[in-house]
Amino acid sequence: MNTRTLTAALSCLAALALVGCDPAATDAKPPAPATAEPSATPAATPSEEEGEPARPKTVPDFIGMGLQSAQDAAQAEGFSSLKSHDSSGRGRLQALDRNWKVCSQNIPAGTAASTRTTLDFGTVKLEETCPATDAKAPEAADGKMPDLVGESLKAARGALDPSTSITTTDAAQDRMVLLESNWQVCTQSPAAGAVLRGQPVEFTAVKFEEECP
Repeated sequence: MNTRTLTAALSCLAALALVGCDPAATDAKPPAPATAEPSATPAATPSEEEGEPARPKTVPDFIGMGLQSAQDAAQAEGFSSLKSHDSSGRGRLQALDRNWKVCSQNIPAGTAASTRTTLDFGTVKLEETCPATDAKAPEAADGKMPDLVGESLKAARGALDPSTSITTTDAAQDRMVLLESNWQVCTQSPAAGAVLRGQPVEFTAVKFEEECP
């Protein structure tokens, strides 16, 4: 073994615990550092991040359908943003869709609309007759008390400033008024047309299937 090879061998023995080497190599080099493996998961494409693009679709005719069936049909056509409201103006919630039927739709049938368009169905309960047009919610105008007789207590409350103090009593019996959308206003104080200055409001009411005394 020549001197050059012996020197290389001694150097290898000193570094044997860290790296392997060949004593015959005169210019030993440390191993190249490990490089990070590329990610196996590709980056999301713009279409994946933003969801399926909106497409124009012809809006079907939903009038006369049960609300649940109308919603299912709308979703099958790609419309996923759906709403419904009480066409009678009573402000009732459609808690069980199968108990309601469609009287109107905000986008007329046959209209081309983006699938991101919100479809709003006007509804009444199955045993009720659809109104000719959706009843509009009452509202206070020019700071005066609106005529709320015949309106549901829920709609009457919605017509007034949220800060208004309101008292409701049963006009026929001594019952608690629990679900205001099921009760109609019989009398009101202040009277219709009175200037509203933050004064308390009082209503008497009966259930909709009852007559005001």
